[in-house]
Amino acid sequence: MELTRNVAVIIVTHNAESVLPHCLASLRAQTLQPASVVLVDSGSDNTDYLESYGEQGPIHVLFEENIGFSRANNCGYASLQSSVDFVLFLNPDAFPEPESIERAIDYLLVHDDVGCVGGRLRGFDQIRQQPTGLLDSTGVFRKWYGCWYDRGQGKPDDSRYNRPEDVPAVCGAFLACRKTMLDQVGAAAGVVFDPDFFLYKEDIELCLRIRQCKWRIVYLPDVHVYHCRGWGNRRRIPYQQRLVAAGSELLLYRKHPSIYMVWALAKYGLVRWLRL
Repeated sequence: MELTRNVAVIIVTHNAESVLPHCLASLRAQTLQPASVVLVDSGSDNTDYLESYGEQGPIHVLFEENIGFSRANNCGYASLQSSVDFVLFLNPDAFPEPESIERAIDYLLVHDDVGCVGGRLRGFDQIRQQPTGLLDSTGVFRKWYGCWYDRGQGKPDDSRYNRPEDVPAVCGAFLACRKTMLDQVGAAAGVVFDPDFFLYKEDIELCLRIRQCKWRIVYLPDVHVYHCRGWGNRRRIPYQQRLVAAGSELLLYRKHPSIYMVWALAKYGLVRWLRL
């Protein structure tokens, strides 16, 4: 069956009023327009800002309780039409440059052994409304002792990491996927993202399953996406978010057992009891 360039975008929102307009504007500027955009709100305190979007072209809005990032993405995925060939999971604080979606999909069309691609994520200062000049992510890697990290984060956005390459995982802020791959990877559990992950590490867990199914995951440096990150300009991630992230890392190594569980246990203990 020959694939088309029919792309659906899924965006999960939670109190995203300040960033969503910029995100949707970046979608309207794309050289390859998505056939549909699904906004899944996961328990925003006030959903008034979403009411008008359901009347704008291909945008569909789903309202849920605060069910978490994984479950909300799964709700969006379940609502897609059968004609969709590619799915882009996009954070509301991520702003793709105009040719980003087209470049990602064209790569998937040419390389039929690639299940998903990620782009060159660049830092964006939400307060100043301008790029930071620093990298946010050029793929997700694992250190020798088990810690997963976004490669290049905080480094100057220069000529480094400027070649396409296979990577262990990519950041879920911009995750362009082949739908047939998602159907295969999610078939056993009946869902794409593991619903046990409320927030954080769900993108890595999905990427681990993608690779287990023998699909390639590729970082594309010419797919440019600005990303604010959820904690904005604060130098240190708030304690509660650090604790949730540490708990998700524990869960990740429960799902995919390895010696790295030692690292996850140590990290969780340091965050929970010493607030490091």
